[in-house]
Amino acid sequence: MWRPLLTLAFPASSAARRRFGSAFVVIALASSPAALASGDAGGSPSAVGGARVVARVGKRTVTVADLETRLAELPAFQLATFGATPDQIRRRFLDEIVLPELLYAQAAEDRRLDHELPTEDLIARARSNATIRRIRRDAPGPAEVKREDIAAYYERHKDLYDAPERVQVWRILVASRSEAVDILARTKKDPSVKAFGDLAREKSLDRATHMRRGDLGFLSADGKSDEAALTVDPAIATAARSVKDGELVPEPVAEGPNFAVVWRRGTTPARSRPLAQVEEAIRDALHREAVERATRERIAELRKAQVRDLDPAPIRLLEIKVDDGSLGPRRKGLEDAGRGPG
Repeated sequence: MWRPLLTLAFPASSAARRRFGSAFVVIALASSPAALASGDAGGSPSAVGGARVVARVGKRTVTVADLETRLAELPAFQLATFGATPDQIRRRFLDEIVLPELLYAQAAEDRRLDHELPTEDLIARARSNATIRRIRRDAPGPAEVKREDIAAYYERHKDLYDAPERVQVWRILVASRSEAVDILARTKKDPSVKAFGDLAREKSLDRATHMRRGDLGFLSADGKSDEAALTVDPAIATAARSVKDGELVPEPVAEGPNFAVVWRRGTTPARSRPLAQVEEAIRDALHREAVERATRERIAELRKAQVRDLDPAPIRLLEIKVDDGSLGPRRKGLEDAGRGPG
């Protein structure tokens, strides 16, 4: 038989008033922990959509289904912290987690904290994240990705799965052959990483690599590096392949109008990964692409339907200080915001 076991009125004291504001909360608890789980102990004081009501906090209700959902999200080790038996776990989770959350939420509403920054901003972010989670939930799962789509992705990105042998090359680029010969002689006398790095920083014309010891990354035969957007003359890769790992190319290598001192540092062997080996990774990648595409499409729909009177001009009133990343209003009027630079 369900009956109200506990009625709490807030605030009961000045301390409670400060903590919970003017909330008046009535909590109707089931007469036994078993009723919390089963919801069939002769009927609850009321129901929401046919679901048994465990508690009412202000305008909110907690049903057996709500508790079931929350408890199902917890791993076993966390459930064990609430008690040794199912009855203890159910009751303590309700008393120590669910009800305090709702009480604080009700108190915040009573004090209109949800209309203040940054709380209002946090609520908006929570709603935004909830929308994103729903989009991800509604998108086709990895198991629904078609086999032919996986095969097509594999063919489009063959370079990711079939990689040629690459050699790691360090190089010092200078303007003349004589200077390259001199650097090569000095390097042969002191073939240490530090000495080569010092010479690269001091002498190399390649300002993109001189501060990292002239490291060009791992080069394929066509001079393409595994470093993003880095390609060198294929002659450098060819020369590096003429010696063993750890050896200097014995003569300067012509590179356009300049000359290079080349040091082969290592090798990554060619690799070939068949479709069967990477199928699951591709499946996950296609799933992520589908989710991202659905997110972009939803944002476009919402933007078209909801965004009105977009005027980016006033954002010029915000000054961004690059040194510390802080923002602050400029000392100029709003009428200046619409003017172009200068």
